[in-house]
Amino acid sequence: MAVTKRNIISCCVAPPTGPYSHAVLADNVVYVSGTFGIDRRTGEFVCGGTGEEFRQALRNMRTVLKEAGSDFDKVVKVNIILRNMKDLCIINNIYKEYFYELPYPARTIHQGKLPMSAAVEIEAVALSGPVDLGE
Repeated sequence: MAVTKRNIISCCVAPPTGPYSHAVLADNVVYVSGTFGIDRRTGEFVCGGTGEEFRQALRNMRTVLKEAGSDFDKVVKVNIILRNMKDLCIINNIYKEYFYELPYPARTIHQGKLPMSAAVEIEAVALSGPVDLGE
């Protein structure tokens, strides 16, 4: 029977806000925990509203993905939680700056109450290592 290799990914982004890891790498699949727009240098949310929080969350996520041998082009599923659905247009425009290659990953967006009064949270599932991107 094959054994699944499991690695915990912990890196220099803002420390987790609870009892969880930044990501878990199981074989070649990366499960990235919900990521916020927190600046790792200050430990605070970046200023500028939902858009800037989302950009910082994506920068934080990229750091985690890279630590796991992945990047945005290997993301297969994204889940975004917004404090206010009226910010969807802002989120979509910024999202296309990071996920710019078709086909886009599968995605779910919903509205919800977030910890620490965050405006947005993003989590992802990605592949790691060499991947046939089907181009």
